[in-house]
Amino acid sequence: MHGYGWFAYMRSGDEKPRVTRELLLRVLTYAREYWWHIAGMLVTILLTTGLSLLTPLIFRNMIDVVIPARDTNRLILLGAGLLLIPAVVGGINVIQRRLNATVGEGVIYDLRSALFARLQRMSLRFFTNTKVGELMSRLNNDVIGAQNAISNTIVSIVTNLIEAIALFAVMFSLEWRLTLVSVLILPLFVIAARRLGTVLRDIARQAMEMNAQMNAHMNETLNIGGALLVKLFGRSFEEEKRFRERAANVRDIGVRRAVVGSTFFVIFGLVSAVGTALVYGLGGYFVITDVFTVGTIVAFGSYLGQLYGALQGLAGAPVEFSTSMVSFERVFEVIDLPLDIAEKENAPALQDVKGELEFEDVTFNYRLDDSKLLKDVKRYGRMEDVGAVLSLAKPTTDDGRQTKTAGKNGPSSMVSGQEDGNDSDSAESESREASQAREVALEGISFLARPGQLVALVGPSGAGKTTMTYLIPRLYDPTDGVIRIDGHDLREVTLASLSAVIGMVTQETYLFHDTIRTNLTYAKMDATQEEIESAARAANIHNFIMDLPDRYDTIVGERGYRLSGGEKQRIALARVILKDPQILVLDEATSHLDSESEALIQDALKRVMAGSASAGPRTSIVIAHRLSTILAADLILVMDRGRIVERGTHDELLATGGLYSQLYETQFKRERV
Repeated sequence: MHGYGWFAYMRSGDEKPRVTRELLLRVLTYAREYWWHIAGMLVTILLTTGLSLLTPLIFRNMIDVVIPARDTNRLILLGAGLLLIPAVVGGINVIQRRLNATVGEGVIYDLRSALFARLQRMSLRFFTNTKVGELMSRLNNDVIGAQNAISNTIVSIVTNLIEAIALFAVMFSLEWRLTLVSVLILPLFVIAARRLGTVLRDIARQAMEMNAQMNAHMNETLNIGGALLVKLFGRSFEEEKRFRERAANVRDIGVRRAVVGSTFFVIFGLVSAVGTALVYGLGGYFVITDVFTVGTIVAFGSYLGQLYGALQGLAGAPVEFSTSMVSFERVFEVIDLPLDIAEKENAPALQDVKGELEFEDVTFNYRLDDSKLLKDVKRYGRMEDVGAVLSLAKPTTDDGRQTKTAGKNGPSSMVSGQEDGNDSDSAESESREASQAREVALEGISFLARPGQLVALVGPSGAGKTTMTYLIPRLYDPTDGVIRIDGHDLREVTLASLSAVIGMVTQETYLFHDTIRTNLTYAKMDATQEEIESAARAANIHNFIMDLPDRYDTIVGERGYRLSGGEKQRIALARVILKDPQILVLDEATSHLDSESEALIQDALKRVMAGSASAGPRTSIVIAHRLSTILAADLILVMDRGRIVERGTHDELLATGGLYSQLYETQFKRERV
């Protein structure tokens, strides 16, 4: 901790984190790889500590022996020694810093790599129930805090401890009475720390809260969505005023913290002055009475300053160390999270896939196992969470506890299919949507899609269509039942081979803030320019791209905001065409597009679902929003409240006069007009 920061924790016994033996042993496993470097640091610490003890002894010798004897030659040698010692110490410190940085940056690399690898294997359920900010904090703040424990905190503790022991030994050998006197002022250190620690702790907490509020406000209003909302509602002036208020709070608490901190240093200086006065007063008396020499008291005074500095560092070491250790605990929590979607050991890869997809009595709900999520944490020394960003309200339950915010696909006692809900805009569908709430998202789903077939999913919003499509690439696993591709249970094959044969275009298109080329080649990293352009032509987006100033090297902006909805969807289609999957899962929403974009996308969809020469006819599972898709479907599955209530072709279902017939009258029939 820097400056007076550690005093903010001196009396926070209720806040002090707990360090367990198991945690320490696990931390040491990360330091084991760098034990040569750590051993080198210990050697450098011993060398610099030993060399620092020589300077006061040189002063003592100069004052007591060399100057009275008028020994010019020895005076020159001792003066050279005074110059050489800091030069050598400086060189050793450079070596120590290199060793320290190697250990610290190495630990950061190891932890971040392990964390990111673990997060990549977590299921969609985990991400829909975890704040992005929390993940970023684990990858950045907690990792750096863990690194500080090894490369800074431990080094500082060892250095101060060795220095304090060495100084006590040398001072005691010089004059044991003065050593005892210098120790007498230690209670004054403790009293000053306890009193100022309470004040500084409260100020530090307020500063963290106010910084968190200001940062949260910036994050909410400066991202593309927040900036757009502010402008649409004309709230720029209000947001500027709100930000000024929060920035002023940060300013004021910063000034108060600086003043109180300066007060501490004044008091610390006075306490040190008391010790120095006692030592020099008693030492002066001993010099007058010829107990010891002037050089001894000068050397002793120099050691005294070093001793107080070492003791100051050790005073805050326990809390600083345990705080750093907790960062390791936060990192290990992520690494130890059980996988929701686990790959079976020695699982075979899917090969020569024909595209037969079978659901057998599949049931699914969004019940959540809290053991597979990150816990709410308290970070000692940091405040990162803000309840309601604008109003600053913290939502609580009836018993006063703060509530968790559930993600889109989060746990709920009532599930409505967890869909975007853009597949219907009629009054009939809205009334049905209101009745879709239920405990089980999918129940008893069974159907067979043969290779090359087009299966259309229709039904009211919230009926479970999107949830069903999420099960195909194993974004979730069924609660009960089995899903098979070419007779292979999805849970029995490798995730990589499953991903390779399935292409999915969701209704909400996501593009990276990068070039069009990078977004397209995400589907096939080694794609040639010819393959990229061929896919873009098939998706009816090539001509548009070629009219752009930078063509395929055009940056699409945050989440693709520089493109229209239709353009983003066509790029997403081109991306899945480039992947050339055997099974296509598609939410073909076009309800928010202009007629030209819709026509281009519909034409592109025909090409996508038609298959390719290399993959053959594609098996397509499509959440249908257009009559043309339904008419072309080999099988239509009509869903309601998580069940398949009707199945058949368009003509067969119309003849039954059931739910499909109603949906046709309200959603699709007008397309024939």
